[in-house]
Amino acid sequence: MANGGPNSDTADNLPRADVVIVGAGPAGLTAGYLLTKAGKRVTIIEQDPHYVGGISRTVEHEGYRFDIGGHRFFSKSQAVVDLWNEILPDDFIQRPRMSRIFYEGKFYSYPLRAFEALWNLGIWRSTLCMVSFARAKLLPRRNVRSFEDWTVNAFGEKLFSIFFKTYTEKVWGMPCDTMSADWAAQRIKGLSLWGAVTDGLKRSLGLNKRPNDGMATKTLLETFRYPRLGPGMMWDAARDYIVANGGVVLMGHALRQLASDGQGGWRLAATRADGGEVVIAADHAISSAPMKDLAARLHPLPATTIEGSKLRYRDFLTVALKIRSDDLFPDNWIYIHDSKVKVGRIQNFRSWSPEMVPDESVACVGLEYFCFAGDGLWSASDEMLVALATREMEILRLARPEDVIGGAVVRQEKAYPVYDEDYAANVAAMRTELEVAHPTLHLVGRNGMHRYNNQDHAMMTAMLTVENILAGARVYDVWCVNEDAEYHEAGAEGAQERIAERREPSADQAAALGSVRAVPEPLAPAAGTRRAA
Repeated sequence: MANGGPNSDTADNLPRADVVIVGAGPAGLTAGYLLTKAGKRVTIIEQDPHYVGGISRTVEHEGYRFDIGGHRFFSKSQAVVDLWNEILPDDFIQRPRMSRIFYEGKFYSYPLRAFEALWNLGIWRSTLCMVSFARAKLLPRRNVRSFEDWTVNAFGEKLFSIFFKTYTEKVWGMPCDTMSADWAAQRIKGLSLWGAVTDGLKRSLGLNKRPNDGMATKTLLETFRYPRLGPGMMWDAARDYIVANGGVVLMGHALRQLASDGQGGWRLAATRADGGEVVIAADHAISSAPMKDLAARLHPLPATTIEGSKLRYRDFLTVALKIRSDDLFPDNWIYIHDSKVKVGRIQNFRSWSPEMVPDESVACVGLEYFCFAGDGLWSASDEMLVALATREMEILRLARPEDVIGGAVVRQEKAYPVYDEDYAANVAAMRTELEVAHPTLHLVGRNGMHRYNNQDHAMMTAMLTVENILAGARVYDVWCVNEDAEYHEAGAEGAQERIAERREPSADQAAALGSVRAVPEPLAPAAGTRRAA
């Protein structure tokens, strides 16, 4: 933990900074690093008492390191790649990329390959899948509104129930028949069951020696870079640079109030667990705090506080198990498409970096559970969760309970912004008001902007915000930085130009950072119906 003393006092005896930053995640620390490098006085507050990095932090327990969610270091933005190399020049390693689906004891390619899936399912179940597929083609659902409607029509009910329904509902906590069909059309691209079957028949007859498994040809990443001690290593280094060059990082400090000083500047009040408080004056404020929390802590309260309070989030927890065994599988993670267990995904930390697991005779895996804060999973004790994870590893036949030698639990609130029916209007209302009323307040990052983006996108929002602050004008529209649905699947690293080379977003930037990521939204009310209050 790194703390710094306050900067020089102002006339009203408040510690002062040029810029005060809420949150020491990738966006907040990127902004703090670049502003410090430019000679600005920076103070960052972070609610976590121990770790920086937010959802990209690395938690350590008894020498074992856990990545919260898995973070491949790949970006199409050359500016982001350059900054990674600058902050952490000597500690990246190259790692093989591998992720698969695990269902009833067998592995399936991810993205799913239809012919392989049918082969692994066996003759009887594959026959049922094909009969179900034929029925869907002969008697399709006519009123296609939901994710379930679209997927059943495309693949039949049997394949839908095996490879789409269970995992999707685990992640998002929404029934598939309440999700919009638009998401299915976005998410499931290029997979043709009929193409896979005809291709397999041609190959069996020697008529086609070029398999495509029903998938359009796509070049996937085969390797990616990764900090040897986990992503938190990057953000520890950024924090250390800020503190070493006169910046302040206050750990264990939660935002109580962010108040306008009436002259374009800000007074930030932050509280500690022991009840102490610090108040900081600044010319600019950068917030990566959840928009919902910021709306309730701004003073004067914005007119859009009600809209901000309606924003929702999906929460997440990892149960890390130490298992006396060789590595259980070579993947970075596997997706669990099995309704008998609650776990949605399992990481293999050694596959991210061997240095994260100190004992070569021990496999360390992280079982990931998607939940809402306050529900049964979230509220369960650590002991209960470790027991659940151990039991589910046995159900999946991935490990024996007697081989589990320890475990730890990491909870992550507000991991995924929820895209419900009203989120876009609520975000737009709050953004519009704040941009007009408070031009020196800047929203950045995943939760700060309520956008389901990647680590590098969050960094880019901070990088462009810093450019705006240093220029003294809104040179870049930070909200143009969005999410790319296939960001970790294809494309060349650094394909996008550096910031300094263009003042306006390029066509490459629009393509790489301007598309909408595949995130499910609930069904819109049918025509002629009224939404329930």
